[in-house]
Amino acid sequence: MNRFEKIVLSITGGSHLSVHALMLALPSLIPILRNEFNIGLDTLGLVVTISAFMFGVGAIPSGWAERRLGGRALLLLYLFGSGLSAMLVSISGSFIMMVAGLGLMGFFCSIYHPAGLTLISHRVNALTKGMAVHGIFGTVGSAIGPIMATALASLISWRAAYAVLGIFNLLLALTTIIAIPNRKHSSEEIVSENQVEKTNRPALIFFYLTNMLMGMAYYGFTTFMPTHFAENTNQFLPFISSTMKAGIFPTMVFLAGIIGQLIGGRLGSRYNRPKMLMVIVAINIPFFLLMGYSTDLMLVLFSLCLGVAFFSIQPVANTLIAEFTHSDNRGLGYGINFFLSFGIGSFAAGFGGYIAENMGVASVFPVMGYLLIPGLLTSYMITRNL
Repeated sequence: MNRFEKIVLSITGGSHLSVHALMLALPSLIPILRNEFNIGLDTLGLVVTISAFMFGVGAIPSGWAERRLGGRALLLLYLFGSGLSAMLVSISGSFIMMVAGLGLMGFFCSIYHPAGLTLISHRVNALTKGMAVHGIFGTVGSAIGPIMATALASLISWRAAYAVLGIFNLLLALTTIIAIPNRKHSSEEIVSENQVEKTNRPALIFFYLTNMLMGMAYYGFTTFMPTHFAENTNQFLPFISSTMKAGIFPTMVFLAGIIGQLIGGRLGSRYNRPKMLMVIVAINIPFFLLMGYSTDLMLVLFSLCLGVAFFSIQPVANTLIAEFTHSDNRGLGYGINFFLSFGIGSFAAGFGGYIAENMGVASVFPVMGYLLIPGLLTSYMITRNL
């Protein structure tokens, strides 16, 4: 990997870290917001759905705009927009203002993935390895989000978490202006080995369906994992407060996801990627079930296993999109994927909140596991359409 490719991965990696830290601060703050605003898990699940749906819905126009504006312009729009939106959340004086700020932040965050992933697919030749490195940055951001949010909430206020992340993105935007020179979009698209002349529509459709189901499972477990830990680890490390457990344990799960990223990157480079996708979907199902039916130490252990299994799919999935889409339409291809996985997938937070409020938070996880069973069929159909 040459110096230019490393610069690309560093800039996109830092942005990927911040986007997931921003989006995953909220779930760990649910126990605190539940008490402050005196609202139920069903309402808070709906709040997550609003923010996450905006995170998905903006991905399609962003994918379309990437081809016309270029990755640098969209990257700066994400950094400035999400930074200012996070600052708005940090100064929100009411529940409605907070929800509005989170929705706006979700929309600006939606800009990142189509721009960043397309940039990598065009500029980094070792694509699966590059996607793995990029994914690790995002997983680190996912890990930082919960622990930072709960730590700042305990020391200062939950609003401080959004202020810190907002300032970070604004500083990263200024760094991007200095470090990456402005270019015409035509010169941005450096020809790499990863050129595809024809879109494989049937395989892409079944891939989208598979990843949509994975997106629903993602929102189900990331939204309610902090509350599950806070409520069901009373006998494990009892000297740690439930508020801190809602940050520490999810952070551990996301850090375990880094191992999954490395495994996924290696497997995706060595073996048939569509078949690996089906295997990874299958491995996730039992860990979702076990996570729902366990408490204390066993809950933590099964959650760590789920972190490794779940995040191993990302390098494989992001590489498959590049393989199934025409090079000129790749930004739109990533945009559609993120709309389905993050936008449509976000509805799992809403109905997961209904399940948590009426059946208990532990019940959410087996339901997410059952959602992945149709994913075995759709991922198998990918292999039949190559």
